[in-house]
Amino acid sequence: MSEVKNMSPDVPTFWLPDAAPQGHPAAPVRRRILIGKPGLDGHDRGAKYVAQILRDAGHEVIYTGIRRTPEQIVAAAVQEDVDAIGLSLLSGSHNALFARVLELLRAQDAEDIAVFGGGVIPDDDVERLLALGVQAVFTPGTSAAEIVSRIEQVLSTR
Repeated sequence: MSEVKNMSPDVPTFWLPDAAPQGHPAAPVRRRILIGKPGLDGHDRGAKYVAQILRDAGHEVIYTGIRRTPEQIVAAAVQEDVDAIGLSLLSGSHNALFARVLELLRAQDAEDIAVFGGGVIPDDDVERLLALGVQAVFTPGTSAAEIVSRIEQVLSTR
């Protein structure tokens, strides 16, 4: 069964059966992906949606819950030995918080962990985040198939 591992006690853990057993030729490579909500933004519908579509695609997803610091997110990512961190923000503080997560990953010698993000992010800021090292940025309206495809593409090169 695919699992969304929940590090937040106020959010239930979700389970769904895998489409194909791990190791089966049709099964995708299962990755560990942490979804975090840094800052004071309390809206997590998008983060939960991305967690569910990644889980449904066969990945193990760890959701940290809302209002986490970049330090908490990076510590959890390193502890859980994840392949990627997904950050979701609607508060407008994406430039500072995404940059801080990348800085902390460098400081912990964990730059092999890919970082992607999403939320209401202006086009100019998307370019800035990509230049900083964020591997993908998803804005409202991005399809589930595109999100899964892009994340799997990023992770296939790591």
